[in-house]
Amino acid sequence: MEQNNETSEGDFILLGFSDQPQLEAILFVVILISYLLTILGNTAIILVFCLDSKLHTPMYFFLTNLSFLDLCLTTSIVPQLLWNLKGPAKTITSTGCAIQLYVSLSLGSTECVLLTIMAFDRYVAVCRPLNYTSVMHPSFCKSVAGIAWLCGIGNALIQGTITLRLPRCGHHRVHNFLCEVPAMINLACFDIHANEVQLFVATLVLLLLPVALILVSYGFIMQAVTKIKSFQAWRKALGTCGSHLLVVSLFFGTSSAIYIQPKRFYGHSQGEFLTLFYTVVTPTLNPLIYTLRNKDMKGALRRMLRLEQNS
Repeated sequence: MEQNNETSEGDFILLGFSDQPQLEAILFVVILISYLLTILGNTAIILVFCLDSKLHTPMYFFLTNLSFLDLCLTTSIVPQLLWNLKGPAKTITSTGCAIQLYVSLSLGSTECVLLTIMAFDRYVAVCRPLNYTSVMHPSFCKSVAGIAWLCGIGNALIQGTITLRLPRCGHHRVHNFLCEVPAMINLACFDIHANEVQLFVATLVLLLLPVALILVSYGFIMQAVTKIKSFQAWRKALGTCGSHLLVVSLFFGTSSAIYIQPKRFYGHSQGEFLTLFYTVVTPTLNPLIYTLRNKDMKGALRRMLRLEQNS
């Protein structure tokens, strides 16, 4: 690529989908539409939660946090991606790369913990309904949400700093469309086995452990649901849990593949599409999944639109 020779020293080249120029124009349109839908959908959920007191419950408090996370995650990635898809230059400054790595990693890590907390919330709601209000107290919800954010930021500071301090010996071609830990580690010019072990341990703690805890929670939920005799209560329990389980499957399914086997997908378009899915597509689908499958959220949206029309 001719434009690569014009990059400033220290800048990174995000190769992304540059080996498929015919695909870049299509991806630009699809990702732009997806980003606009992400902003619209997640902003709507946050506004509805703030304006409708009926939704001031733990489940919607965590959902609002998830929507805010998704908004920030896509905003840390998509503008740069669109710029690179549209123009001939595929560069990002070293400072921009570091900011993107820290921000996206902290938000992604926070989401892992938050989705686990949301599974616990559903477990208490279905399996311990009489204790729900005492267990999921507002102060407890705020505390665990704060812990999720601290875990995400802490992981980003540790992993991000270790990754950025690796000697690269002039290597600056990133085989991805964003500055992400697995791709950045592969730029190192010395034995990265210790870094791969560190990445695997972090993956165990922040991806596989949450998945295990979520599966245990849903194991107890399924046990409790089978004992419910009322069809309406059974349907409601599955409805509220189904949305969360679908979001968990979309997010963890794709991100786990990238972080558990980074070498398998590094430099391959398959890995880039998997990354695209959990960083861009999933945040777009989350509001649709939660609003289309949730009567309370749909009712709140209708009430908000009715108020706007009356005013």
